[in-house]
This record gives sequence, structure tokens and C-alpha cells, in this order.
Amino acid sequence: MTSYYYSTYPISSCSSRDPRFRLPHPRFTAKHFSLASFTNPISSSTTVTARFSFGWKLNLFGGRRRIRSAMAAGPMFFPENPLVGDICATAFSGCFALSILRIYEETARRGIFDQKLNRKLVHTTIGLAFMLCWPLFSSGHRGAVLAALIPGVNIVKVLLIGLGIWKDEAAGPLYYASTIALSSVIYWRTSPIGIAAICNLCAGDGMADIVGRQFGKKKIPYNKDKSFAGSIAMAAAGFIASVGYMHYFSMFGFVEESWQTIFGFLVVSIASALVESHPLSTKFDDNLTVPLASLLVGMLVF
Repeated sequence: MTSYYYSTYPISSCSSRDPRFRLPHPRFTAKHFSLASFTNPISSSTTVTARFSFGWKLNLFGGRRRIRSAMAAGPMFFPENPLVGDICATAFSGCFALSILRIYEETARRGIFDQKLNRKLVHTTIGLAFMLCWPLFSSGHRGAVLAALIPGVNIVKVLLIGLGIWKDEAAGPLYYASTIALSSVIYWRTSPIGIAAICNLCAGDGMADIVGRQFGKKKIPYNKDKSFAGSIAMAAAGFIASVGYMHYFSMFGFVEESWQTIFGFLVVSIASALVESHPLSTKFDDNLTVPLASLLVGMLVF
């Protein structure tokens, strides 16, 4: 096997996926990257690899293209002080989630949507909107814990309501908030399991009820409270949302896109829809059974 390696000194050591960093020059020049070529002894094909000084690695010929991060991403706010940056990210994410809740409170007050539809729209969007803020935090454990504080506040709020200490009919279910909080702490934007659990709970379960009420005339034989239209909508919405967030997080280097992962999302979404349509979910709470099914099946396929 013959190999040739030509290298130059890199001009930066920052991560290419961190959007806080930008190229200092408007275009690439020879000093910005190094080239390496080698011959595969099995297939006799030649691969040329460009190693950019900004942390990029790009296979130009042979094999699929991959981009890997050279270092863990820091917080978007105040990158020179990660603690302050994570605190600012927590404040921003909390205000963002609160603003969405206020919008839906206003639509409910004005009667723009039916009360049940308005509640399901909150169920569908609030968790997905919260995940959009995950890249604002640092990649360490502190960022995950601070992010989980946002749904954690809702958990405390629901518990206080259950004890009669706090009165608020708009508070979300306990299982819903717990799933989002635990997914943040345990999986934290690097595992497709957490993505699948939140997407199937939010987008999947939410769209199942919305579509089922409008087009669910044909009921499922083993559960007359569920319809084929609702279950199909749940599997489709959970799958599409999961793939969308896989692509979103891959842009920051947190997960890697692959057909295997896409197929895994499909399996998890179908399994979650089947569990949601089962009478067991009607007897208990689909906010509990759906994320549990997503987590268990996700552990098997990912």
C-alpha cells in the first residue's frame, strides 16, 4: 500500500461545527488544509481525504462523506465563560417556552381554537420548541442539567397543583414533563433514543388526537376509542419529526445521519403508535406508555 501525506500548519483549532466561529478569510487557500491519499488494498480504489485545519474531515472520493467535530461544543452565549453561557441559555430557553405558552393562552382566551385542539397544539409544539434550544447549551453534564430545569419547573408545578397548593388548569401532565426532563439529562442531544422519545410523545401523540378527531371515522377493532387515521398520523408525525431533529442536531455535530438511524426511527414510531392504540394506553396514560415504548424499542434498535 502506497501512501502520500502533505500537511501544513493549521491556523485554528476551533470546532467546525460551532456556529460561533467563522472563517477568517472569504475563501479557502492551500494553507487551510492538507491532503492525504491512500489505496484500499481490498478494492484497489483510491481515496483522497481533505483534512481542514478547522476540524473538518471530508472524503472526496470513495466512501460516504462525513464531517466530525474536533472538540465538544461550548455554549452559544459567552463561550469564554461556559457557566455564564449555560445560565443565559437556560434563561433564554425558559422565556422562549413561556412565550409559546402565553400565545396559546391567548388563542384559548379569544376562542381561536377549540379548547381540546388548543391543548393538543401545546402538547405537540412545546417539547419540540424546547429541543430547538438544546444547541445553545454546552455539551457537558452541566448543560444537560440546566436545560432539564425548564421542564423540571413544570414537574414541580404539577405536583403543587396535585397537592392543592397551586391552581392552574393550563399545567402540562406530569409524565409529559418528566419524559422531556429525563431525556435531556440522560441522552442529551447525542442519542437518537432521546430524540425518538420526545418526538413521538410530542409530534406523534399530539397529531394522533388532532387527526383522529377530524378523520377518525374508521375505528381500530381492538380499541373503539382509537382510529386508523389517528394511529397512521401518529407514526408518520413521530417519524418525520425524529428525522428532522436528527438532521438538525447533525448540523451541530451531536449525532450522525445514517439510513440505519432513519430506519430505527421508523421502527420506534410504528411501535409507539401501536402502543398508543392499545387499550392499555387508554386505561393508564399515553403520556406514560408512549415514551416508555419509545425508550424500550429505541434501546433495541439504536
